[in-house]
Amino acid sequence: MPETRADTRATRPHSGAAGAAGAAIPGAPAPGAVPGMTALPALWLVLLAAGGSFALTMGARQSMGLFLSAMNTSTGLGLASISLAFAFGQLWWGLTQPFAGMVADRVGPGRVLVAGVLLVALGTALIPWMHTTAGLILAIGVLAAGGAGMAGPSVLMAATTRLVAPEKRGIATGIVNAGGSFGQFIFAPIAQGITAAAGWVVALQSLAALMLLALPAAWVLRRRGVPAAGGAAGTAEGTGAAVRRALADRSYRLLAAGFFVCGFHVAFLATHLPGVVASCSLPPEVGAWSLAMVGLFNIVGSFGIGWAIGHRNGRWPMKRLLTLIYASRALAVLLFVLAPKSTAVMLAFAAVMGLTFLSTVPPTAGLVARFFGPAHMGTLFGLVMVTHQVGGFLGAYLGGKAFELTGRYDWMWWADIVLAVAAALLHWPIREARPIETAAARAA
Repeated sequence: MPETRADTRATRPHSGAAGAAGAAIPGAPAPGAVPGMTALPALWLVLLAAGGSFALTMGARQSMGLFLSAMNTSTGLGLASISLAFAFGQLWWGLTQPFAGMVADRVGPGRVLVAGVLLVALGTALIPWMHTTAGLILAIGVLAAGGAGMAGPSVLMAATTRLVAPEKRGIATGIVNAGGSFGQFIFAPIAQGITAAAGWVVALQSLAALMLLALPAAWVLRRRGVPAAGGAAGTAEGTGAAVRRALADRSYRLLAAGFFVCGFHVAFLATHLPGVVASCSLPPEVGAWSLAMVGLFNIVGSFGIGWAIGHRNGRWPMKRLLTLIYASRALAVLLFVLAPKSTAVMLAFAAVMGLTFLSTVPPTAGLVARFFGPAHMGTLFGLVMVTHQVGGFLGAYLGGKAFELTGRYDWMWWADIVLAVAAALLHWPIREARPIETAAARAA
């Protein structure tokens, strides 16, 4: 893979007298490590903090679909109106991320994470007391979703990228991503169990209280870290210049377009999978366990994709992995549409979709870091997340609209298939070599 080998050479630390002198200093970092790593938190603590935070915020957000029917019964607003609140939340979650990432890039992620966690808890706690579309948009779409965006992957992935050595980033981002999946796996059955025992209002209040467990992570991740090797050029570049350079890059635009499709898929499933289960005349418990299966198997997918990214120094190009993920989604949805709808089929479909559900995040974040380095990672990955959540807005809202108009979700499944095939094709021409390093090599 010529692009991968070129990138490896560009990011390898220089050897020579300076390197030898540095190695002789007591307490100096090992060769290939990020400078200053000895003063930063241990790897396991960084992963626990970032992955745990993602587990709590993502677990709560991805379990909200379980309450859609109860909200509809309580408010009488109709499925489309409530879906609009969920859809706005998908959009706002994405829109907050580049700004949250920009602040975190400048002042560190700690304060951003604290504010985000508190907003998620507040918005979740207020949901049962909102009986209008505007009220639900405020609670679900502005407070809870905005807070989850501030404590979301753009900030968490950027913090992790800065605080771990370059050679460990692939598996590290995979572990953090798996944290979000683990949260969904445990939160969906917990939310369903509390709802069955004490009602949906108590269940939402319990989820709000659980959010506060993420506050200690802000202290662990509070440091800005230091740029990795190859990031010096990025540190001299302003945020505006970095954004303009990214938007002018074709590979970055293709990556963002593919991530739009991921958002469409994820938001539709997270919001409407319990409704799909109900439309197939299956028990409500199957909806909860289907969401849990998505989360459980996404843990496997996240670890697997993290291993694949880091395997033999990135032997498998990340753009090829993304092509494989989207093609697999298209095939899985097609088989589900054609299959008889039983509990076993539903759980098997959820498991297959879980393998690809959020496994797009580590290679997408990895490509952004490879293109532009870690200095503006929070901002640039946050911008890619905006396109993801524009897709999420359409997936959540159109799912409710399609069911309201036809009483079925067939339109959405066929849209899923077409978009997945398009995303697989979009990733094929992406160039993985970092433009900044390619230009530097030509100048040399």
